[in-house]
Amino acid sequence: MKKKKFMAVLVSTMIAASSLCGCGNSHSGGYDMNNAVTSDAASGGVAESWDYYDEEGGMLQEPYMENGNTEEYNSIRENGYQSVANAPLSTFSADVDTASYSNLRRMIENGYSIEDIPEGAVRIEEMLNYFSYDYNLPDGDEPFGVTTVMGDCPWNKDALLLQIGLKTEEIDFSEAPDSNLVFLLDVSGSMYSDDKLPLLQKSFAMLAEELTEKDRVSIVTYAGSDEVVLEGARGDDKATIINALEGLEAGGSTNGADGIITAYRIAEKYFIEDGNNRVILATDGDLNVGVTSESELDKLITQKKESGVFLSVLGFGTGNIKDNKMETLADRGNGNYAYIDSLGEAKKVLVEQMGATLVTVAKDVKFQVEFNPAYVKGYRLLGYENRMLATEDFDDDKKDAGEIGAGHMVTVLYEIIPVDSEQEIPQTDLKYQEQDSTGVENGEWMNLNIRYKDPQSDSSELCTYPITEAAYAQQPAEDFYFAAAVAEFGLIVRDSEYKKDASFENVRELLGRVDTESDEYKDEFVYLVKKLQKNS
Repeated sequence: MKKKKFMAVLVSTMIAASSLCGCGNSHSGGYDMNNAVTSDAASGGVAESWDYYDEEGGMLQEPYMENGNTEEYNSIRENGYQSVANAPLSTFSADVDTASYSNLRRMIENGYSIEDIPEGAVRIEEMLNYFSYDYNLPDGDEPFGVTTVMGDCPWNKDALLLQIGLKTEEIDFSEAPDSNLVFLLDVSGSMYSDDKLPLLQKSFAMLAEELTEKDRVSIVTYAGSDEVVLEGARGDDKATIINALEGLEAGGSTNGADGIITAYRIAEKYFIEDGNNRVILATDGDLNVGVTSESELDKLITQKKESGVFLSVLGFGTGNIKDNKMETLADRGNGNYAYIDSLGEAKKVLVEQMGATLVTVAKDVKFQVEFNPAYVKGYRLLGYENRMLATEDFDDDKKDAGEIGAGHMVTVLYEIIPVDSEQEIPQTDLKYQEQDSTGVENGEWMNLNIRYKDPQSDSSELCTYPITEAAYAQQPAEDFYFAAAVAEFGLIVRDSEYKKDASFENVRELLGRVDTESDEYKDEFVYLVKKLQKNS
């Protein structure tokens, strides 16, 4: 997508002007609450998309504007190929967010073409992690099982593709620890449309139906100011909870910071030792009063999470969603971020995957892969760009990382460039390091290290998994082909400079190797691939 780069002052002025009238906007799209996805009146034609920069030239975010559309996404600088000689360690934080995929689904359903979709909306790791895979279950006392497989890379004939999968044990929420939940709900004027507050109310009513007498529920709303609508109700008092939800109305400005402070105060008041203490924030992210910037919100949530209360973020709506702010809140709040575009998605996140959404089994989960130069000369991590960590962060227990819930799966893909590959990987000659390091020919292509903490602990545990040449399969299982298809689709949608031979035809050929009809979400992905190709 071609982009014009304006002075930060000019673009900031435009955004400020749009926010003055944005809060009271009423989106008039035709939304059917029973449909699988939203149906928006917008045709998907996009006037322009801008990158804008701070005074030092650093990229801030990507506003997306068309006919009053002020959606915002953080810009992403894709991971490039790394030389094992120069960078043998790849370190990053776990991520189980899924918002990018359901948001893309909304855009595709609304008729967007590839050129219309903001690049920052395409986060490959979230697309991969939206789906379920047949990964190994945990063994022994470890909180997760690990699956690794290598096969030929479908879009790069000179590379292999490594799939790493983590899976935690699912739990019956009725057998989970007692829950202290605070619903923090945005009822500002910007939530006044069918795909926002009405959908929010029905979504949380579905969640309320799943709660029991051992749970406690509070409801805090915010607009121009915050209000405690319900405090400490028993989870089996469903009528009271649902009546409180049904009585909500949208109007006013958006002072989310006050609501956040009040929600954490209520969560701390009803705090359950060794329980599930969580704030669930539902919003379009359009904060325009009080603390509004990403950096200020980052500081606020980083401070509040020290209370031991986790934060989940649910995004709603179209036209002015602030994806960048919602992602920041979830990342800093030790939680996860999902985008709710329909009742079907609400059911998936809040009912079918209730344990994964609401019960954390491992926190500050970090990955570090060490590549053996005897077998690998280069690699490229797909996605996780905003989750990258410095090498030294891996062993630093004070460094925040991602959380994994009960029943969650994490999928990681690497392009692997073997030593005998024709693809060249640039490397820098080092003066003071050994120049002839060739690794150890022991059959181990790489070593996977994972650090994690028990949710109640501040000290991490280390798990190590050697990945050998035995991981390679000439004909991998269906999971490999499906994950490869999702990743290749992401490369196409964001017009990646590393997409090489990626194409819609390739993606559909990969999907042809998978029994997608047995999984409604995978089957829907097949449909979305075809629809975007048609749209474009």
